Amino acid sequence: ELIPSVANQAASVTDIGTVAGIPKAVSAVVIAVIILAVVWGGIRRIADVMNAVVPFMSVAYFVGVMVIVAMNITKLPEVVSLIFKCAFTGHAATGGFAGSTLAITIRWGLARGVGSNDAGNGQSAIAHASAITDHPARQGMWGIFEVFADTLVVCTLTALVVLTSGLVDLNTGAVLTSMEKTAMVAEAFSLHFGGFGSAFIAIAILLFAFSTVLGWSHYGTKAFEYLFGTKATIFYKIVFVLFTIVGATMQLDLAWDL
Repeated sequence: ELIPSVANQAASVTDIGTVAGIPKAVSAVVIAVIILAVVWGGIRRIADVMNAVVPFMSVAYFVGVMVIVAMNITKLPEVVSLIFKCAFTGHAATGGFAGSTLAITIRWGLARGVGSNDAGNGQSAIAHASAITDHPARQGMWGIFEVFADTLVVCTLTALVVLTSGLVDLNTGAVLTSMEKTAMVAEAFSLHFGGFGSAFIAIAILLFAFSTVLGWSHYGTKAFEYLFGTKATIFYKIVFVLFTIVGATMQLDLAWDL
């Protein structure tokens, strides 16, 4: 799991180069050094960093997207119509018939869901098992909440921001910008907030991807510890950090394919 999970998250960070003009190699090395400093401190340091980063960035991002959606509230009916039309028509599959279209829709929906929140993979139990809580059921509820918040709330609002910002033709679904993926979100924010918008997205991507990489470092460390013992995890952590550099400098499409 090391290469695909870390690579695609770290590669997302390098989209900052598109937004802020930071070379991939520079951002990769800087991020790797910071990750090493945190990972070396073990689960408690990872938890402290994530407790500080994730809530703040999530709330800030939520406020930003809600402002943009509110500014374009009149376009929401068209946007919702486009989402359903593209999901269950030929837009969702190349040719084929209704059954094929639905199958491919479900296939990619599941892939995006797993990639977004890790639900169903089994790894998140490692993090929840390390939590300090007064009752396991309480921690279990947080596990449910994180899936809801990450996918149904954050991802849906991100889509609404892009679709209501005029970057997509609401009649045909055609993309009207040359930007892709994260850069498209940055463009949507910059249309409403100017230079601050693109800078905000660059920081958000950095912190979201950074926290994801830290979480995966803990998963891998515990698995490696189970197989080879506690002392051997030092080797794993070094290799992990080196692979974040590989992931951050490779092509994003290749990272996602892996």
